Amino acid sequence: MLIAAGGTAYAFYWWANAPLHFAVAQLDATLKPRSSLRGVAAQLAQAGVPIPPELFVLLTRGLGLSSQLKAGNYEFDSGVTPYEVLQKIARGDVNEYLVTVIDGWNFRQMRAEIDASPALRHDTAGWTDAQILKALGVPDDAAEGRFFPDTYLFDKATPDLDIYRRALKLMDQRLTQLWASRAPALPYKSAYEALIMASLVEKETGRATDAPMVAAVFVNRLKLGMPLQTDPSVIYGIGNGYSGHLHKKDLQTDSPYNTYTRAGLPPTPIALPGNGALEAALNPAETHALYFVAKGDGSSLFSDTLDAHNRAVNKYIRGE
Repeated sequence: MLIAAGGTAYAFYWWANAPLHFAVAQLDATLKPRSSLRGVAAQLAQAGVPIPPELFVLLTRGLGLSSQLKAGNYEFDSGVTPYEVLQKIARGDVNEYLVTVIDGWNFRQMRAEIDASPALRHDTAGWTDAQILKALGVPDDAAEGRFFPDTYLFDKATPDLDIYRRALKLMDQRLTQLWASRAPALPYKSAYEALIMASLVEKETGRATDAPMVAAVFVNRLKLGMPLQTDPSVIYGIGNGYSGHLHKKDLQTDSPYNTYTRAGLPPTPIALPGNGALEAALNPAETHALYFVAKGDGSSLFSDTLDAHNRAVNKYIRGE
């Protein structure tokens, strides 16, 4: 009997450490949350992993790992052993895919990045922006600026709407926090107007350290009723018709986003502002500056008066 028991144990040990050969080079298995041990074994078998469920249960119990199995998406290469499969699941060595949304992108660019991810489930393919917002429970149809630019990790076959939902929640949380601790006497009627301002700051800032000063210039202009005269807003209003260069005609053609012909903020954000731009819009620098000009190295020079600004333009733009 002892010899028979020993033979059985050796055979089980041999099986647990023998390579599994798949019909393909790699198999994908998704284990659902709150699955029982037998449920995990069944899901592996359904995914094509050639481990008899009853043997997987015995192996897991024998190693005392029954309570340590973790849900998620797993990839297994042909040649992996049953023991290695179990250890990977016990470690929670799941596949995490990512999609990165860059500060300053517009919502169209965010959608293109999400649509291009082969690991997501593309439920929103062909939807309008308004349909996405409706599915997220947002009452209006202005998607621009509403989503926080960040890197989002996800399991394979995650619905793409989940990424939008997470980005929307992050932006709402961050904007709410900053709105509650905003500087006094800002010329915004709502947190949404602050979000619009943050998008302008994001697009106008070449160097992150300049963001509070850029925001201050725009805030000072709003308080005085001066036009913001920010080119990125004009470009956003032109949309797909933008040729790559702004012309005098563009600055003179009125639109809701032309901040040369209209005072105040544009009607919506023009981009997805990152954390630095949000902080700057709600806590701008203390300065009397009303103008700034790009110096050509990513930074800007700020001026309190038009004369000083014109001299800066002559130096850094015209090279005089």
